[in-house]
Amino acid sequence: MAKVLTLLALRLLMNLLLIGWISLWIIKPTTIWIQSWHQAEDTIKHTLFGYYGLNFVVFSLPPIAVSITGLIYLSLLPQYHRPTRGGRNVALTVSRPAIINSFIGIVSCFEIIALLLFLLFLSWTFYARVSNDFKKLTPVKTMNFNLWQLKYYRVATRFGLLAEACLALLLFPVLRGLSMFRLLNIEFGASVRYHVWLGTGLIFFSLVHGGSTLFIWTNTHHIEEEIWQWQRTGRVYIAGVISLVTGLVMWITSLPQIRRKFFEVFYYTHHLYIVFLVAFLFHTGDRHFYWVLPGIFLFGLDKILRIVQSRTESHVLSARLFSCKAIELILPKDPRLNYAPSSFIFLNIPLISRLQWHPFSITSSSSVDKHTLSVMMKCEGKWTDSVYNKLEEAANSDNMINNITVKVEGPYGPSSVDFLRYDNLFLVAGGIGITPFLSILQELACENRLKSPKRVQLVFAVRTYQDINMLLPISYILFNPITNLNLKIKVFITQEKKQSNGTTTLQEFLAQSQVQSIHLGTEEGYSRFPIRGLENFKWLATLVLITVLTFLGFLIGLSHFFIPSEHKNHSMAMKLAASGAIKTAKEKVPSWIPDLVIIVSYIISITVGALAATILQRRRQNREEPRMSKEEVKPQERNLPIALIEEHEIHIGERPKFEEILSEFEKNLRGWSSIGVLVCGPDSMKEAVASMCRQRPQCFGVDDSGISKKKMNINFHSLNFNL
Repeated sequence: MAKVLTLLALRLLMNLLLIGWISLWIIKPTTIWIQSWHQAEDTIKHTLFGYYGLNFVVFSLPPIAVSITGLIYLSLLPQYHRPTRGGRNVALTVSRPAIINSFIGIVSCFEIIALLLFLLFLSWTFYARVSNDFKKLTPVKTMNFNLWQLKYYRVATRFGLLAEACLALLLFPVLRGLSMFRLLNIEFGASVRYHVWLGTGLIFFSLVHGGSTLFIWTNTHHIEEEIWQWQRTGRVYIAGVISLVTGLVMWITSLPQIRRKFFEVFYYTHHLYIVFLVAFLFHTGDRHFYWVLPGIFLFGLDKILRIVQSRTESHVLSARLFSCKAIELILPKDPRLNYAPSSFIFLNIPLISRLQWHPFSITSSSSVDKHTLSVMMKCEGKWTDSVYNKLEEAANSDNMINNITVKVEGPYGPSSVDFLRYDNLFLVAGGIGITPFLSILQELACENRLKSPKRVQLVFAVRTYQDINMLLPISYILFNPITNLNLKIKVFITQEKKQSNGTTTLQEFLAQSQVQSIHLGTEEGYSRFPIRGLENFKWLATLVLITVLTFLGFLIGLSHFFIPSEHKNHSMAMKLAASGAIKTAKEKVPSWIPDLVIIVSYIISITVGALAATILQRRRQNREEPRMSKEEVKPQERNLPIALIEEHEIHIGERPKFEEILSEFEKNLRGWSSIGVLVCGPDSMKEAVASMCRQRPQCFGVDDSGISKKKMNINFHSLNFNL
């Protein structure tokens, strides 16, 4: 009971913090807020806390506090808990596909509502600011603007505030270990597109803001004197130009047409975000920067935690090379490391490239494989081709590679096992999109799973016969009778005709599959280099708290040291008045000094966070671990069993007709029943399945008594593979 009350209190606190922060953004443009805030600043600036401490606590701290509270909340939940059925109707409503388009993808009702509210907020901010500007137009002292130029200049300036609002939220969707989207059970692969949307909005508003300003300066012949001037106070315009150019370069190289063909170009140019953020700070000044600081603060700490984790090396225990040019890597893991099905890791293989990190879905289940973790990759690029060639060379060469070192970030995954709340599952996979379903099916097949979906239909679409090999990791599930799982598979081979060797069943084909197994692990690798995963949520919350207190302490201390308060200047001015030096005493501190104070405080606090994370990691490594024998962690070779009845189907030269397959699946369901539809594959496949689910979100039937009875709920989920 106490735990439930604690969870409710934490949830209430998070809601209040978020509502308070959002309310600040809404009332920020109003005259009442501006006057009240100036009074608060005048009251606090003579105290030890000071103006800078007040700005950080009011504008920056609430989202960071939500992150800390959320981590504590997650630490109290049962690990990868199953959501209650009470919220099913709400989940159905908000997650139902509302827009399905090949250009923007699949957009849910929840996403549309959130987007509309954000656009409404931007419209309100723009209207409030511009209307106030037009009521009291004052000419710019250094430039002779006529009325239309002055109005246009004010409008262009206010577009910068819209870009600032997008930047304030831009980095939250790409957090991994400290992600707040985990509280909404939104995975990293799904939240990344919010980063894309916000980034596009940021660049659009920045282009209007910067382009219009440059146009006015050019029109009035002031561009040279304004753009190259490093102002002592106010805006630094050359920094704004640098920020705009670097942001535009990052946005262009992140376009799908460039990112997919030239991933390295996208990856390396995206690190210009450091230049972009520093230039933004010098352009806008510290007063605006406190609004966008929360995302930057959490992103920096999240990045440091990932770097600290990835310093620990592991080794590949074994690998399997499939004839369809797919690779399965088996890595050692700490037996205490648990992860939810459909989780993923970021993988780096220094032998191939020390700089490139690639995400891969985990195909194993921590409930089944306590000592190993498996990932599968399809060779469809330079990096994966290099991995395949190295392993193939090691298998065929006398000078076999004994160890392949890897570095791992993660695992990252959902906080709740969402698919367990359904009575039935309808799984749709295309090609390498089968990978998250491999872990899900192994989880469902666990004998200790008391309550889970009993009927599962898997539709697997592949191009060639060889691609069916990717089902081998779950072959022991496909053909063994499992009391708590009724699984049927329909395989569709879309680009080949009948097999020449006469194999007609799925079991016959998998039995004849060509798989090359390579054992690379040494006895050291079994026990000394396991993947330990992230720190637990309580320690992560402690790290964030230590880092934020360090930042606040140095921000206040350095501000008092380098930026004399008006209280000090007032006493000094009284002494200097008689000597005629009052003008020097009243001279303002250059605007770039507070900016440097923020940068220095940020670097120090992140460094302290890195040291604390390193100490925690060494503590985990030195902690006594459960002893593991080589037999325990050696990857098990599961032989394909002999099935008495072949219930799985192979369709050759056909594409799946999802509507017909789902209707057939529904016929065997009785009474009240819910169906979870999970799809992972090409965008066209996701859109087809989403359209089917949107057309039939609820079905109704009549029971034997003639009373209308709800027969099923259908809920759509889209998974990401290899991100």
